[in-house]
Amino acid sequence: MSWKAGFSRFLEADAERLHFAAHSHHFWPDVTFEAHQRAWLDAARLADEKWGTVFAEVLPEAQKHIAAELSLPHPESLVFAPNTHEFVLRLLSCLPGKPRVVTSDSEFHSFERQTRRLEEEGLIDVTRVPSEPFATFGERLSAAAKGAQLVFFSQVFFNSGAEVEHLDGLVDSLPGDALVVIDGYHGFGAVPTSLHHVGARAFYLAGGYKYAMSGEGVCFLHVPPSASQLRPRNTGWFAAFEALEGKVAGQVPYSSGAMRFMGATFDPSGLYRFNAVMKWRNEVGLTTAKNRAHAHVLQRAFMSGLPPGPLSEDQLVVPMANPARGQFLTFRTPDAHVLSATLKLHRVITDARDDRLRFGFGPYQDEADVAELHARMRRVLR
Repeated sequence: MSWKAGFSRFLEADAERLHFAAHSHHFWPDVTFEAHQRAWLDAARLADEKWGTVFAEVLPEAQKHIAAELSLPHPESLVFAPNTHEFVLRLLSCLPGKPRVVTSDSEFHSFERQTRRLEEEGLIDVTRVPSEPFATFGERLSAAAKGAQLVFFSQVFFNSGAEVEHLDGLVDSLPGDALVVIDGYHGFGAVPTSLHHVGARAFYLAGGYKYAMSGEGVCFLHVPPSASQLRPRNTGWFAAFEALEGKVAGQVPYSSGAMRFMGATFDPSGLYRFNAVMKWRNEVGLTTAKNRAHAHVLQRAFMSGLPPGPLSEDQLVVPMANPARGQFLTFRTPDAHVLSATLKLHRVITDARDDRLRFGFGPYQDEADVAELHARMRRVLR
C-alpha cells in the first residue's frame, strides 16, 4: 500500500513532478500544514512566554516520540538543534588536546567537511576506514579504533544505502574510553532501530528532513548516561537552564544530563511539525517496518522493470540480494550527474553524488509512480 492521500498538498503543488529523491528531502504530510500554523499562532498568542509552552509541552512530546521509536528508556536523554552540524561541532569540542578520530570514508558533509578542515590546521588526527566491502566494515572499524578518542560512523551510508548491521556488537567492540557517535539520519524512520542496549554507551543523531518527513530545523541527539558530565567547549545558553543561578567561581556552569548539549535560541516550528507527523504515523499505521517494506517493494518493482539504457543492475552499489539497505538505490556510473540533470528536465527528481546516482522511495509513492518513472526513462535515457 501507499499513504499518498496524506501528502495531497505536496503532490498537488506540482502534479507533473516525480519525486524519487525520498532519501534526501521528503515530502511533508498534510498534517504539518496546520502544525506549522499552530507554531505561528502560539507565538502570536504567547509572545515571549511561548518558550514555556515549547519546553513544557512541545519539546517533551517530541522526546517521547523519539524515545518510543528508538526504544530509549529515558526521553530526557534527547536534545534538539536546528541541524546535525551543530551537534558535530559540540561533540568535537568535548575532545581533549589533538584527538584521534576514527570514522568511515563515507560520512555526510556535516562531519566530513568539518573534520577535513580541522585536519588542515593540525587540530585532529583522522583515520577513515573504507566502507566497502560492507560486510566487513564493522570488523575493520573496530580494529582501527584502538586508541581513538572519537569513533563516528553512519547507520546507513548516504552514498550507497548500505546499512551497518549488528550495532550492539559493533559498539561493544569499540574502546571503552572513546566517544561513540552513530549518525542515524538515513536510519531514523527508515530502518527499525532499537538503542535499548547501545544507547547506554553511544550517541545517536538524526533529524526531521528525511524519513521523519517534518522538514528543516528539527534535529536531535541522544546523549548516553556515560556522557552526562562532559563539558562541550561549543556551548549555548540553553545548556545552562538549570544552572543559571548556580555559578562556580572560574567555571562555566552546565545543566545536568543531556541538556548540557543544547545550544541557543532556535525556531521551534520544526518540533510542532515533527510531533504532528509522528502522531499521524501512529493514526495511519505507518510504522518504520512498514515504511521500509513498502520502499523495498517499490525498489524491486523499479529494478524488475528497469528499461534498457545507461543503468543496469550490475551498477548497484548495494545489490538487490542484500537486504541490509536503506530506502534508496545507488548506481555507480561516471554519468551520474548528466543522468540526474536529464531526468530533472522531465520532472523526475533524483540526485547525484560524485559517480553515484540515487533513487529514493517513500510512502507517498506507489507502483503507478514507478511505472511512470519507467516510461519517462524510456523516452529520455538512451
